[in-house]
Amino acid sequence: MAPPGAGIGDDELAELAAAFEHQAPGAVIAWAVEAFHPHLCLTASMTDAVLIDLAVSVEPSIEVVFIDTRYHFPETLETVTAVRRRYGLNLRIMTVPPQPQPLWQTDPVNCCSAAKVEQLDRALQGKLAWMSGLRRAEAETRTDAPIVSRDRRGLVKINPLATWSDLDVAGYIADHDVPVNPLLERGYLSIGCAPCTKPVAAGADPRSGRWAGSSKTECGIHS
Repeated sequence: MAPPGAGIGDDELAELAAAFEHQAPGAVIAWAVEAFHPHLCLTASMTDAVLIDLAVSVEPSIEVVFIDTRYHFPETLETVTAVRRRYGLNLRIMTVPPQPQPLWQTDPVNCCSAAKVEQLDRALQGKLAWMSGLRRAEAETRTDAPIVSRDRRGLVKINPLATWSDLDVAGYIADHDVPVNPLLERGYLSIGCAPCTKPVAAGADPRSGRWAGSSKTECGIHS
């Protein structure tokens, strides 16, 4: 039997997106689980485990996808291990095949599409929907991010934390003792691959440390 959300239409998605503007993330996640589980997963960058903490409280068996680009900080990989142990995750690690030379050196323009987007496409095969921790407060490029939409693959994309501020995230982490990447304490407010991520200056855009010095602002996962 197909999940209840298998045939959801664009008009209904638009109505849900509007209604969810006034709902807590837990309610959004509960809807997603009811509508799409087990054909549902969430992606995790391992900057923090806020979305994971919320999601496993609704459905402990939900699949969590982490993309191992082979270029992560050691601290990020240590966070993966700590989070997996803390929650007993149904964790799926998508690992980029080894390259003769580092992609970020030989093809920096297309590195993300090869290292991240391609692996996400693989992870989403057979899925109907996926969740991410994307928030509008993270960058100007994300201020219009919907809570529910349809992605370029035709899958339902859910951003349960879209309306949360930095203060909301910090408060939840403190209240629930959520694991965080230790790099956050060193000024890395948005953590990607080591060659392309720098600490953020005080008061700057949290994502200003990503691809610093270039015009690039997104890796393509959320397109």
